Amino acid sequence: MTIKVKKSGLLTSIQDLGRYGSQKYGVIASGAMDILSHRIANMLVGNSENEATVEMTMLGAHFEFQADSLISICGGDLSPILNDRPAKMWRPLFVKKGSLLTFGGAKKGCRVYLAAAGGFDVPEVMGSKSTYLRAGIGGYEGRAIESGDRLSFGKMSEQSSRLFERFFDSSSYSEIEWFASPEFIPFLRADESVRVIKGRQFDDFTEKSKSMIFSEPFKITPQSDRMGYRMEGPKLSLENKAEMISEAVTFGTIQVPADGNPIILLADRQTTGGYPKIAQVASVDLPYLSQFKPGEAVQFKEVSLDEAQKLLIDRERRLKHFKQGLLLKTS
Repeated sequence: MTIKVKKSGLLTSIQDLGRYGSQKYGVIASGAMDILSHRIANMLVGNSENEATVEMTMLGAHFEFQADSLISICGGDLSPILNDRPAKMWRPLFVKKGSLLTFGGAKKGCRVYLAAAGGFDVPEVMGSKSTYLRAGIGGYEGRAIESGDRLSFGKMSEQSSRLFERFFDSSSYSEIEWFASPEFIPFLRADESVRVIKGRQFDDFTEKSKSMIFSEPFKITPQSDRMGYRMEGPKLSLENKAEMISEAVTFGTIQVPADGNPIILLADRQTTGGYPKIAQVASVDLPYLSQFKPGEAVQFKEVSLDEAQKLLIDRERRLKHFKQGLLLKTS
């Protein structure tokens, strides 16, 4: 089964949960920016959580289905339209051969994920299907998806096959009435702050800088990409300007270079960094952070390491219950 790319969008690529185990050799992790939306999209169609999805950024792609398919759409709202009618998100969708799925500009959020039962059949490179654009490895021929490409699906799991056989009907398009809880949608939350813990060099900054990182907003600049968000706002400066030895960095590390404008490292981050780290985004908030667009402002909120861990454990517990409920629905 395949889909044909009629229009590629702004930046469309194949991603899974990342390329791990090789960062000691300087190979970056890559992977989906919004890991939560990626995982739920796969769950909804019966895939493993690490199966590859199509990630679209800011302006989505157009796809023509060349076989009956089971799909799901999660993440930011990029105005999905299926055969001239709005396509519902966060639930399984059944699409007939010849159907056209189109995405437009971002209404809410920044990135959307398209999952298909069986996943996308591209070669694994160093244990991952994720596209690393700068190195030209992984994904579809190591590059962003282009108009005219044909993406093949892999073999359906038993859960996907049961779902397909049980609910698929003869109409051109059908959807299941149950869907993922709004609590999992990254940008639907009462507190719009991004929660962070203090970084390793936090105490090396001036008292004013340590106060401003939590009290002032920082705007994402157009120079941002999958490697990092370049931020603009109050200048942060060091009290102790001793030279640093490069250290390991991770998704959500907030570095401050000499110009005083912080950089938040993202999925395509380097493996080490030599700039002082003022803070680290809590893992539970990385999906929320990944849905911010250039031009939007981010407000940071301090939490303790213990609180950050409890928040992540609570989300994973709820996600486990959701997954168990899906298994009951398709059994």
